[in-house]
Amino acid sequence: MAPRAFWTGYLRLSLVNIPVKLYPATTAERTIAFHQIHQPSGKRIRYQKVAPGVGPVENEEITKGYEYEKGKYVLVDQKEIDELKLESKQTIELVRFVDEDAIDVRYYETPYYLLPDGDMADEGYVIVQKALKDTGKIGVGQFILRGHGNIVAIKPFGKGLILEVLRHANEIRPADALFKEITEVKVDKEALHLAKELIKRKGGKFEPEHFKDEYAEAVWELINAKLEHRAPEIMTEMPGTAKVINIMDALKKSVQQGKGAADGKTAAKRGASARSGKKAAKGAPRRKSA
Repeated sequence: MAPRAFWTGYLRLSLVNIPVKLYPATTAERTIAFHQIHQPSGKRIRYQKVAPGVGPVENEEITKGYEYEKGKYVLVDQKEIDELKLESKQTIELVRFVDEDAIDVRYYETPYYLLPDGDMADEGYVIVQKALKDTGKIGVGQFILRGHGNIVAIKPFGKGLILEVLRHANEIRPADALFKEITEVKVDKEALHLAKELIKRKGGKFEPEHFKDEYAEAVWELINAKLEHRAPEIMTEMPGTAKVINIMDALKKSVQQGKGAADGKTAAKRGASARSGKKAAKGAPRRKSA
């Protein structure tokens, strides 16, 4: 069953309005949810909404309030917020186009798939997608999602578009004050060369499917073991086994290990080609009948 769009609206480029819809690009399936339990009874802990001097209250009696002074609030009803005449509530307006590397990685927060909404939207959507792809630009705009004003980046992704919600400038913590704590070190040229060689040998494509969440797997094993009344089959590292060693020695050993593996592969290939050459000299084997 195809997922349902959780937001529909318009992608605006100058005077062009394209009906679009948003889908989450991520999933929370790998999240392991724990509840708080009262251990003696095994009952789940519940929380009540309580007003001081009043006691427990119903959800229908709760509204929003902004504290302008200590203990004093301006009450705002959700309907009043919904009735605000903000055109951007249902519109993603592209106001700027920047190079692909112009946005600091710290600003990226949440990705969504942006698709055309209806047959009438297809042509405009494809034109915008191809224009961004051909120019190598990212569209930057803003819109309101779940009660918050957001900055967004829109860029080509496969046949479609991906929308990335960006953090605001005041949400980014400067790094300079923290990086000042990094001491100046005179880098050994040989060590730097070995590090570069190690990086070069371990180069390749980013393949996230090859990475396992070992922590989540261990937690699931613990849960299943408790359900099955057995000891968990979890390998743990003994404390104190990690040793601080000389960086030069470690780099040399690491590069040598990679070299050995590469030489082994080359030797295996040479051996295989030599064996195939001998077989060819004796004559081609008969092909088995079907």
